[in-house]
Amino acid sequence: MQEKTVGNHSYTDFILIGFPGFSEYKPYIYIPFFLMFLVAVVGNSVIIFVIKTQTSLHSPMYFLIFAIAIMDLSAPITFVPNMFLNLVLNLNGISLGGCLVQMFFVHLISSFESTILLVMALDRYVAICNPLRYNDYMNSSTFYKLSVAFLIRNGLLVSLIIILASTLSFCFSNVIEHFYCEHMALVGLACGETAKNSIMGLLAIFCIPVIDLLCICYSYINIFCAVLKSASGKARQKAVHTCGTHLIVIFVSYLLALCSYLAYRIRNSMSPDVHILTSLLCILFPCCFNPIIYGVRTKEIREHILKMVKGKKIHPENIKVASITR
Repeated sequence: MQEKTVGNHSYTDFILIGFPGFSEYKPYIYIPFFLMFLVAVVGNSVIIFVIKTQTSLHSPMYFLIFAIAIMDLSAPITFVPNMFLNLVLNLNGISLGGCLVQMFFVHLISSFESTILLVMALDRYVAICNPLRYNDYMNSSTFYKLSVAFLIRNGLLVSLIIILASTLSFCFSNVIEHFYCEHMALVGLACGETAKNSIMGLLAIFCIPVIDLLCICYSYINIFCAVLKSASGKARQKAVHTCGTHLIVIFVSYLLALCSYLAYRIRNSMSPDVHILTSLLCILFPCCFNPIIYGVRTKEIREHILKMVKGKKIHPENIKVASITR
């Protein structure tokens, strides 16, 4: 129930209300999301376990798949357990501090999804367009430098969003129409000037996913130009297959992000339930989809998973070892 404001009172406790138009079906709504959560946890845990335990997969490409699996495992954990408590037990309260902490981790993890996809594109660009210098460019030192640079970029922008949100006074309402503390859903409850929050949000969108996407597009344009010039049909086929897997993941991730962004921009002409659904799918669906697509389309990972399921001992000597260059 929405609380009324009194004077200049600023709320410090909030109520998360997801799917307000389907409140009578709350005990059943959790089922599909629970299944998605289960697929995400099990699928990404398997990918992480296989890559970590098999030395034949300790190469840059698999290291990046390992990293995106970590992100896909972490993202739903930041809010889905609270979402289940909300739907099943009607425990939907959250403090302002808890809301800001949750918002920080949701946005930070989501930002690294985009960043890892960018590094994957750079990895394939070097491997296909400059293979003789691959070990010189794509080594542990390079990954360390990129990790620090992207951590500073993403961490700084997300931190600024949270800091600006924490300075607002929330006197219009304490009801957040969502299952987690989404940035603009919280800012929409503020009674002061919020232009700087909107500008900071747009700046973060431009500096992280938009710039990442532009760099990804540049990398793959050069990759496909190099592939088309390749004389070897087998090499061309292998490159297209590997890049195709990454492109499927990139397409799904950015398509859902675009849908979520557009749903927010035209939220006045659509029900809150549609906006909430697109926002949830933007985070949850890639977490379920990515481990399946990498597990099915990546031959080496697929073979290890099948051997693990069949209970056979995996012999690393039978598979070419490509360790990360140090």
